[in-house]
Amino acid sequence: MVGLALAATVLVASPSTGGEVRSYAITGDAILQPLTGKQGDPARGAALMMDRQRSLCTLCHSGPFPEPHLHGTLAPDLAGVGARLSEGQIRLRVVDMRRLVPDTIMPSYYRIADEERRLAASWRGKPILSSADIEDIVVYLATLKG
Repeated sequence: MVGLALAATVLVASPSTGGEVRSYAITGDAILQPLTGKQGDPARGAALMMDRQRSLCTLCHSGPFPEPHLHGTLAPDLAGVGARLSEGQIRLRVVDMRRLVPDTIMPSYYRIADEERRLAASWRGKPILSSADIEDIVVYLATLKG
């Protein structure tokens, strides 16, 4: 089987940088470099994962999180995701899952879409999460090995 290496550079505006344009490179099915240039904080990532007002992760995903009765079942269980995917692969999935699955119901948390029918008008034209938020979630999910 022959592997296909794809690379792309994408520009986005980030609220954490005051609207400055920040780029990231997609290599295959991953964004290899942290969006902020450094590792996130897993404790902040865990808290953000549980925050049903900001990240909305547990509306669709289940996993080893508190209050399992509030977890969704529309998306894959995140238990063991750190053993299945690299940090770069997790990063691309959180940043813009549509790169991998065009008809996914998962919103693109960092990419700015021209038209995003599934988002409220107040969220259109800006990323849902900051680059620091993304990195916190990525490093937390990478700890979920079992």
